Amino acid sequence: MCRWLAYSGAPAYLDDYLFKPANSLIAQSLRARRGGQVVTNGDGFGVGWYGDRIEPGVYRDLRPAWNDENLRSLAEQIRTRLFFAHVRASTGTAVSRSNCHPFRLGNWLFMHNGQIGGFDRVARELDFMIAPELYRQRSGTTDSETLFLLMHTFGLAKDPVAAMRRTVAAVESCMRGHRIEAPLRLTCALTDGQRVIALRHSSDGAAPSLFFGSTAGPGEDSHLILSEPLDEDVSHWSAVEEGMLLTLAEGKVVIAAFEPG
Repeated sequence: MCRWLAYSGAPAYLDDYLFKPANSLIAQSLRARRGGQVVTNGDGFGVGWYGDRIEPGVYRDLRPAWNDENLRSLAEQIRTRLFFAHVRASTGTAVSRSNCHPFRLGNWLFMHNGQIGGFDRVARELDFMIAPELYRQRSGTTDSETLFLLMHTFGLAKDPVAAMRRTVAAVESCMRGHRIEAPLRLTCALTDGQRVIALRHSSDGAAPSLFFGSTAGPGEDSHLILSEPLDEDVSHWSAVEEGMLLTLAEGKVVIAAFEPG
């Protein structure tokens, strides 16, 4: 499984969270503490950040995050109020730049940890659900990008939560139709550059871990949503339970139950 981190708050340098903490995202790419049997996430990485423009910048590469000197150099120089970062462990699709997260479409970013069970059996049917004008934006082959394009198809720009509910319902219905027993596992994050929406959901009660909190940083209104804590201080972090949706907007965190439909 993958590891990811979302930051929102007072402007901060990427390396404050990607490299400096004891259990930084780069440390997690080498040895994840809560990744189950998959402890190494070396199948590519990506960062996406917001500056003065509406659309975010993105840097992705297929090399392991710990072995990319350009990432360290960029992380030392890029200062932003909102960024996503992701280190990948492939669940079967190719190790390529186009399959690295986060995915970008317009002003939106998306990243995902988990999988659509039996994706090779349902990929074609799910692709036909994607709006034709959006399908042309597809650049990779992952189930994660499929989920992102389906969310846009189902109205992400107008109502993100409704779009996520419809997407999960459509995917689970498709999986049932193909009698797939492998689970859907979805721990993901979306942002439009203003709010961050994160979901922890699965069809088997075993979604990948998700936490939120803050560390000593540039401002009290700075928040992190991430796969696993950056340090061992439990006062910094709160776990997001299975089947819950977290919304971070204007410095406030709201958690509510999530139901597909």
